[in-house]
Amino acid sequence: MKRMRFLIVALAALMTAALFTPAPALAVEPDEILEDPALEARARELSKDLRCLVCRNESIDESNAELARDLRVLLRERLVAGDSDREAMDFIVARYGEYVLLRPTTSGANWLLWAAGPLMLLAALVMALFYLRGRARAPRAAEQGLSAEEQERLRKILED
Repeated sequence: MKRMRFLIVALAALMTAALFTPAPALAVEPDEILEDPALEARARELSKDLRCLVCRNESIDESNAELARDLRVLLRERLVAGDSDREAMDFIVARYGEYVLLRPTTSGANWLLWAAGPLMLLAALVMALFYLRGRARAPRAAEQGLSAEEQERLRKILED
């Protein structure tokens, strides 16, 4: 009996939490939605990979900006015209540049940007290794002690 009560309470808590969990707000307006469900599904899937040029790190599917709306309409026009997913994306990238992609390609000059982080980390590790090895080999001033001349000079300073 206690177990059943626990399950009911847990289920109620889970359902309450699901009600208050924010869902992603899609900015697609009713006049943009295509009549063909298959084309609309393709458009929605492609919209997730296109960046809103006004909002920065938000897809055009989530953005309410005018430019995002224009991109959504343009994408749908290309799909209705018979373009494949790749052709539609290539058209938009050719028009707005590769920055419009939320996940840029790793081809061409972009490979340097993708590799820059790991290369910098590797360079930092190598520099740290050389620095630490150099410090370990350097003689320490405290271990060497003062020469006779330095001791005499120190004694004069302390007497004054």
